[in-house]
Amino acid sequence: MRSEIHVRMRAPYDRIFDLASEIERWPQLLPHYRYVRRLPGSEARFAMGARLGPIPVKWEAICTPMRAERRIEFVHTGGVTKGMWVAWHIEQQGDAFDVSIEHRLELHWPLIGGFAARHIIGPQFIDAIAGRTLRGVKAMAEGRDP
Repeated sequence: MRSEIHVRMRAPYDRIFDLASEIERWPQLLPHYRYVRRLPGSEARFAMGARLGPIPVKWEAICTPMRAERRIEFVHTGGVTKGMWVAWHIEQQGDAFDVSIEHRLELHWPLIGGFAARHIIGPQFIDAIAGRTLRGVKAMAEGRDP
């Protein structure tokens, strides 16, 4: 499963990057995030939890912010999405930035893995949560409430 969502942001690059990369602040900034906790023994590994309507979801991920490359990468290390690779790309387009979140997930579950990734987990959970996150970061970067 591969998905990519985009939004155009009219805000300074550093503000966009800081909001997107400082994930420990997300629960205070983004209403759908329940928690983001740094895991012991690692500067870059986090336990994360969000809510999709009444459904709580959780996962673990390694976060690698790369300011000079205008990219933030995540590798999911726990939860249903274990093994998923995620990248935020921030590209200047004139006086604004095209900000995208790309997801790549292969579920190696017998018989149903591909179907579940493409038709359930991808569109119903990953894209829904990432879309809310991206819209929330856009609102805050542009000076509005998420």
